[in-house]
Amino acid sequence: MEAKAYITQMNGKNTNGNGVHTNGVNGKGEHTNGKGVHHVHLRSGATPAKLRGHVKRWDIRASEMSKNTLNPIRAIVDGMKLTPNPEKPMIALSIGDPTVFGNLPTDEKVLQAIKEAIDAQKYNGYAPSVGYQKSREAVANFYTRAGAPLEAKDVILTSGCSQAIELAISVLCNPGDNILVPCPGFSLYKTLAVSLGIHVKLYDLLPEKSWEADLQHLESLIDDKTTCLIVNNPSNPCGSVYSKEHLQNILSVASKHCLPILADEIYGDMVFPGCSFHSLAPLTRDVPILSCGGLAKRWLVPGWRLGWILIHDRGDVFGTEIREGLVKLSQRILGACTIVQGALESILNNTPQEFYQRTISFIKSNSEICYSALSTIPGLTPVMPSGAMYLMVGIDMKHFPEFKSDVEFTEQLVTEQSVFCLPATAFEYPNFFRIVVTVPEEMMVEACGRIRQFCVHHYRSQCHDSNEIDQ
Repeated sequence: MEAKAYITQMNGKNTNGNGVHTNGVNGKGEHTNGKGVHHVHLRSGATPAKLRGHVKRWDIRASEMSKNTLNPIRAIVDGMKLTPNPEKPMIALSIGDPTVFGNLPTDEKVLQAIKEAIDAQKYNGYAPSVGYQKSREAVANFYTRAGAPLEAKDVILTSGCSQAIELAISVLCNPGDNILVPCPGFSLYKTLAVSLGIHVKLYDLLPEKSWEADLQHLESLIDDKTTCLIVNNPSNPCGSVYSKEHLQNILSVASKHCLPILADEIYGDMVFPGCSFHSLAPLTRDVPILSCGGLAKRWLVPGWRLGWILIHDRGDVFGTEIREGLVKLSQRILGACTIVQGALESILNNTPQEFYQRTISFIKSNSEICYSALSTIPGLTPVMPSGAMYLMVGIDMKHFPEFKSDVEFTEQLVTEQSVFCLPATAFEYPNFFRIVVTVPEEMMVEACGRIRQFCVHHYRSQCHDSNEIDQ
């Protein structure tokens, strides 16, 4: 049978009227000039018309990693029917950004440091992926503690604390491994882990013990595929601050099972007067710790995207491999904002203590206002925080039979009272909701009043005692 070769040239040149080139083919029907030409070898009788059934079609699909990436907060909120009462201005107690309402500006010294970094014209180019040496030294000096010394080589600067957490998980875990995550806990841990093919095991926090970890439950989850324990202190969403004794108990479990710890300490030192923040690293000699932090919350600049990983490894358990792995992972993007890096030493060293104290005093006052108001509402059980900027509230759902879940409860609260609290289902902890306590004081008072009106209207005692409704 006679064989024919049809060759389509990609640039459209040297083709016949049907877009088919018939020259430049050797005896085997193969193109020999290598100039970006696609050839199809057909048996006798094949025509360009028959080629149409074999034309490659566009078939672009999202990656498995993207399909496996899910932010539980966005999934919950996007699925809610949020229609505020048009007669009442909206009060959002759901947003974990302390700058939203403009009542908590950063300090003038922080702004001045940024202005000077810009004017210096030294920080407009690329920095090393792990950050400028001088900036890393500044972080190391600021966070060095007795028993937990740091040098510049122990610091990786990142694009916010979120990237620090991502790098820490990525360097410690492989697909198929599992990590231990607090419940309720920051949803990003699971978002990052699952997208990387890492399984998440949730260990319980106990509201009746000010959200301490259930150590027995935590330890029961550990197996030979467990590669990391995440500890968030102070806590988002709970606002809890762990005692030194409780942290030592957590470290004992980690030491017993040779588990490294990812310590999310972004709210470190944001604790109320009378409480103390204890960083994990100075409390252990053998457990290696990757401590993640940043400027976002304590300095009230979450949009500046400057975070860090502090590598604490007094026993040299990580060796060179984990350190080199972090450097390699940091090279996937070119690091944190260079302008903020240029200002970092001044920010850390020159921010006045009065600024920190004012911020904490305000958050504590708002927390007390909220806790006191909600404590007297039948069907609600707030848990007083000790730090960070959140307060969790339990809902006794049996007294609100109209609602099947905390999601429905908070959704209707928006509809009737234009107050939005984040349902704790977003943190895989149903029948609670989270309040962000950084809103202006008058807004907090107004929001608590509206929550009271809502609960009084919908509360039902188990025996339908109307007297209890009026209390």
